[in-house]
Amino acid sequence: MDDTIGIAHTLSDEECWQRLGENAFGRLVLHAAGEIDVFPVNYVVTDGTLYLRTAPGTKLLELTIHPDVVFEIDHVDDTSAYSVVLKGSAEELQSQEEIDLADSLSLVPFLPTLKYRWVRIRPTTLTGRAFRRGPEPERY
Repeated sequence: MDDTIGIAHTLSDEECWQRLGENAFGRLVLHAAGEIDVFPVNYVVTDGTLYLRTAPGTKLLELTIHPDVVFEIDHVDDTSAYSVVLKGSAEELQSQEEIDLADSLSLVPFLPTLKYRWVRIRPTTLTGRAFRRGPEPERY
């Protein structure tokens, strides 16, 4: 990363996947009931694919109707920040073989609810930016 405060560094695909793999919580953006909506979700990544679990409802229904989604994570601490945005196509896993493979990923919902439907997001684009934080520069 560039050591210059405030200068953004474009992350490589490898750096984006690394940051996605180091996190477990993000935001899923999709069309829901004719509106753009954002859903907080936990997830896991493996082999260049993002997986999440959900229950039947608006999110799953809309993913079936409008599979194009955006997924985003970010991180901010005292000295640095980054954001990773994955755009892709979501699909509910249907075959038992795919579901069994996903179950082996050990993704457990954050909330104690039954979320037994698996969704896979295959990326079409992956972008990320990171930068060092510091004090605001003098204005005058």
